[in-house]
Amino acid sequence: MLVSDLAGQVLLAMPSLQDRHFRDAVVLVCHHDDEGSMGLIINRPQEVSIIDVLEDLKLTPDHTHIGSLPDKRALSFEGGPIDPFRGFVLHDGWHIYESTMQITPELHLTTSRDVLEEIAAGGGPEHFMLILGYAGWEAGQLEQELANNDWLIASANHHLVFQAEPELRWGMAAQSMGVNRANLTDQIGHA
Repeated sequence: MLVSDLAGQVLLAMPSLQDRHFRDAVVLVCHHDDEGSMGLIINRPQEVSIIDVLEDLKLTPDHTHIGSLPDKRALSFEGGPIDPFRGFVLHDGWHIYESTMQITPELHLTTSRDVLEEIAAGGGPEHFMLILGYAGWEAGQLEQELANNDWLIASANHHLVFQAEPELRWGMAAQSMGVNRANLTDQIGHA
């Protein structure tokens, strides 16, 4: 697979991948090149609410707006084992901020405070996820894990990332490829 093909895709942890950080994970690959990769786990809501994070940053959240979000959208997500206090806002592509990276035409990633200020004020992107921490791979590491059959690769889309219930994302992404989890084994092998 070409190196550039992975950005904007999701990695689905195979049943054989038992690393506690990635078991059953759905990871959106945000960046991938010959120097390494960076991704965000998108199916692990945490008990830390967006309001808690905004208040920790000394931003006054609009409780009416954020309080009206569906339960899972009002929580932050565990993005991966690296730097668990570093925040990322994954959002739809209609707003661009000081530090925004385009992942796909419909998915953007922002790390600057201005997006959080807009969210706190009741504005900002219509669809977003606040993610704390990230997953990273050194050069060649992700390719080796793919060769070891640790991951399935599926397409990411707006519905999967922002609207599907987090606990259903693995199955939905697999089903979009015609894969049924019940038919997968936790044994590692190569054909």
